[in-house]
Order: sequence, then structure tokens, then C-alpha cells
Amino acid sequence: MACYMGIDIGSSTIKGVILRDSELETFLILPSGVDYRSAAQDLRDRLLTKAGLLDRELSGTVATGHGAGIIPLNRRHVADMLCCARGINYVFPSARTVIDVQGQSSQVIQIDEKANVVNFAISEACASCSGCFLEVITNVLRIGVDDIGPLSLNAKNPVTFTTGCAVFGESEAISRVAEGVPKEDILAGVHKALASQISLLIDRVGLKEPCAISGGGGLNIGLTKELESLGIQLLVPDQPQIINALGAALLAKEQDN
Repeated sequence: MACYMGIDIGSSTIKGVILRDSELETFLILPSGVDYRSAAQDLRDRLLTKAGLLDRELSGTVATGHGAGIIPLNRRHVADMLCCARGINYVFPSARTVIDVQGQSSQVIQIDEKANVVNFAISEACASCSGCFLEVITNVLRIGVDDIGPLSLNAKNPVTFTTGCAVFGESEAISRVAEGVPKEDILAGVHKALASQISLLIDRVGLKEPCAISGGGGLNIGLTKELESLGIQLLVPDQPQIINALGAALLAKEQDN
């Protein structure tokens, strides 16, 4: 049986997947740190050990993500959009729109039944439409990232953020904390602001259902609930963070055939 590896190097985490033929063998998620080269090699070594494989037993490897171009794997690099389309099609074959919420950006991708990209829209450079905005606010509120979603569901009066900029949004959050506004109301407001930015991307692409979510944003129940409140019925993978790495592994398999 042939084995394929997919690696997705993001700003905060690096994800890896190994497929055995067409079945998911194993996956791993590690912090990216500041040295993508070392992180990629560490991930690769750990994945191979976890799967009980030697490097020479891999039939192909594809890397993606904004750090993929600098890792010394001597393998093909593929745009994360294409990997996302392949990965979500593997998990949800019926999906026709994907909301991919990453650490530094978000994108909405319309795909066909063969996982081809039909249309897409990517957020601007500002972090207000990415997971980074949430991380900024967690630093202000001094809470863990895993607490963001559950805590926001307890909001009674979500804050309205008046800016689409993450920097000014941070200042607004600090002001609300000083005013004694509950953390859950601030977090719910951030989710509303992020969902609003994502909805603008959806408007540009056009929503075709079913719609799935991928990336770290898919782990945030507060964000997914807010998107659903806009009338979007979301398909959420069990492991939304590994979708792009999964797609990379699938593309490695396609190249080998």
C-alpha cells in the first residue's frame, strides 16, 4: 500500500497528515514556532514514527501554507486554496462552499463536485478577518484560546465593534474591559465582527450549499454559531485544522497516479 504525506505550515500551528492509499492513517498538529524549517522536520519525523514508516516508504509529499516555500523537504508546494478544496471534498463530498478561517487570513471558496475551485475571495491584509484577531482579544482578556467559544455563548449584551481593523479593535476591547463589560460580551462582539467580515467574502463569491468550515476557526463554537445565525448551515469537520494538510496528501497521491 502506498503512503502519502501532506504538510500545512500556518502562522501558529503546523499540521501533518499521512494517507495510506486513500485512508487517513494518522495526523499531527504542532506549534509552528519561529523556525518553520525545524518545525517541519520535527513534524515529519514524528508523523513517520507515529505511522511506523520510514522516509523512503513515502510515495509522495506535498506542502502548503504560507511557510511551505522555505522548508527543506524538496517536495512540491501547492496553494492552500487547492488543498482546502481537496480536503473538504474528501470529508464532505456534497460541500460546494468552504469558509477557511486561518490564523492570518480567511477565504471563501466555491467548489464543484470534483473539488475544482470555481470562485473565491480572500480577506485583505488586516487581521480583523482571521483567527489572529481572536488571539489579540484573548491576550487583552487574559483567557485561553480554547475558552473563547464556550465563554462567548454566555453573552447577554454582545459588544458592537465600530472598526474593521484588528489594531483599533484591540483598543476598543481594552476600553470595554476598563468600563467593566463582561468578557463574554466582548468575545461575542468579536465573533459578530469576524462573522460580518466573512459574510462580505461570501457575498463576493456567492453561497452555494452545503457550506463547510475549515481551519482553526472551525474549532470555535462561538464563531460557528454566529455564522449559523446569519442563515448559513455549516458542516463542521471533526478536525477542521487538518483539512488543508489532508488536501495536500490527497494531491500527493494524485501526482503519483
